[in-house]
Amino acid sequence: MVKDPQALAMNFARAAENLGRAASEWLGPRERGEVPDSVANPLTDLVKTLSKVTEYWISDPKRTLEAQTLLFSSYMGIWTRSLSQFGAGQFGGNQFGAQPPIPELDNLPKDKRFSDEDWVKNPFFAFLRQVYQVTASWADKLVTEADGLDEHTRHKAAFYVKQVTAALSPANFAVTNPEVYREMVASNGANFVAGMKMLAEDIAAGRGDLRLRHTDASKFAIGRNMALTPGKVIAQSEVCEIIQYEPTTKTVLKRPLLICPPWINKFYILDLNPQKSFIKWCVDQGHTVFVISWVNPDERHAKKDWESYMREGIDFALETVEKATGEKQVNAIGYCVGGTLLAATLAYHAKAKNDRIASVTFLTTQVDFTHAGDLKVFVDEEQLGAIEKQMDTVGYLDGSKMATAFNMLRASELIWPYVVNNYLKGQEPLPFDLLYWNSDSTRMAAANHAFYLRNCYLNNTLSKGEMKLGDKVVALKDIKIPVYNLATREDHIAPPKSVFMGSSMFGGPVDFVVTGSGHIAGVVNPPDKMKYQFWTGGKTQGEYEDWMDKAEETKGSWWPHWHEWIKAKDGEEVPPRKPGGSALNAIADAPGTYVLERV
Repeated sequence: MVKDPQALAMNFARAAENLGRAASEWLGPRERGEVPDSVANPLTDLVKTLSKVTEYWISDPKRTLEAQTLLFSSYMGIWTRSLSQFGAGQFGGNQFGAQPPIPELDNLPKDKRFSDEDWVKNPFFAFLRQVYQVTASWADKLVTEADGLDEHTRHKAAFYVKQVTAALSPANFAVTNPEVYREMVASNGANFVAGMKMLAEDIAAGRGDLRLRHTDASKFAIGRNMALTPGKVIAQSEVCEIIQYEPTTKTVLKRPLLICPPWINKFYILDLNPQKSFIKWCVDQGHTVFVISWVNPDERHAKKDWESYMREGIDFALETVEKATGEKQVNAIGYCVGGTLLAATLAYHAKAKNDRIASVTFLTTQVDFTHAGDLKVFVDEEQLGAIEKQMDTVGYLDGSKMATAFNMLRASELIWPYVVNNYLKGQEPLPFDLLYWNSDSTRMAAANHAFYLRNCYLNNTLSKGEMKLGDKVVALKDIKIPVYNLATREDHIAPPKSVFMGSSMFGGPVDFVVTGSGHIAGVVNPPDKMKYQFWTGGKTQGEYEDWMDKAEETKGSWWPHWHEWIKAKDGEEVPPRKPGGSALNAIADAPGTYVLERV
């Protein structure tokens, strides 16, 4: 019970005042024309997509009745169960005694949003939870069992239903979440005052859009406690800086290592801190490591396309490596979309008889986008046209748009828990380096991003051998060098099935490896942590599931396995090399200047 009604009323008034500030921060930029309408297009597509599902169910009265009967019979079961639970609690009976079965509910997996015991013990909250779960399951069935939908429409409908049901969870609202209710009572509503204050601050930080905070950003700074591996920026182009790291071993592998990270995020995911740094670990194993640090583009980079990123990024980096070390050949690593660009570059090199890259490692990289996961929901001709129109106006896609898309892939983990904790409970998020990096988003140059979306997600030209780069049409089958192709088992951005399919398209030997966990944690997995595992097996033939059934599991990190693979290709060693060698002067200390530019 509320112990101080007067304090509660005062805090409600203060919370309302802060909510008004939040509304002003949201409305102000729109009234001044600083923020375009970013809601209409997604909502229009959602309504159009879900209306096709609705048409199927209401076009036949029998189907309509079946759908309604399924839902209402479940509701009646929940109502009967709730009365039984309430009566048992009211009259001293066992509230966990025999209860009427509800197949649509009882067969669902556990949901950590409802881990608090009141979602089961309290009849009111238990009723809300069960109604929500049954309704969400029913809505999902409406999509999966609707005939006549094309694959893309069904995929979009399933995604939108998942987003809507995730948003409508009773766990997301103050009066229907037992944890928030208890917090309100315990603090006399002070949680809402703090929460609405944070909401106003986050909208102001996003300049009219909500920049949902996932971590305490004040605890991190690049170059202070992140991206600490010593090195130098030894070259710079309009689209990237090239960093070479200081050696730490008495000898190094003769063949240098060039890392091409994605440009949709910053490279220091591979150098978070000394304990988690893949870059530092590679240096400590005797690799001469070079990293491409992509520019955070603005309107000046609007016309920098895929070919520009190839020539002024990867090719520029290869020339820099040769100047700094005298070596004409490198081992290369491409991560996520950086790997996709690297694969296209290798296919171009094959046509141009360029053999600078002797072996390549792809980390969670798609080259075939047939099974590219939920990100395909955002790419069809109509949506892509809207994105291109928006990018043409300013010359780039704002980083917050891509960050929102990635967060929506895991809304129940990356959006709604933080909405509840931050704005309803009034709790500041804990410091977490990975989530700080995740929030440090980058913009996308208009020409480059449009080419990527059209040629990869929309038309899948790279896998078809139809992608045109410069004066050549490139094909993956022309890539004959050894490939180490890493997928992560729980990846929602580059699904392992998609990576597996791409493995069969290269023209040379491919070692396909699957590691535990997801897109980031599966890759950034230092050996000394002894976390997760990885699977190795034979050729990538047949189905991914069959390959996994026969694969051999090894505990721990994939990093040592990869290092031995690299050494087996060329293990010759030479004296360590200083950044830049005798040919290039240092421009800046690592991690450079491009990485410091924030959206």
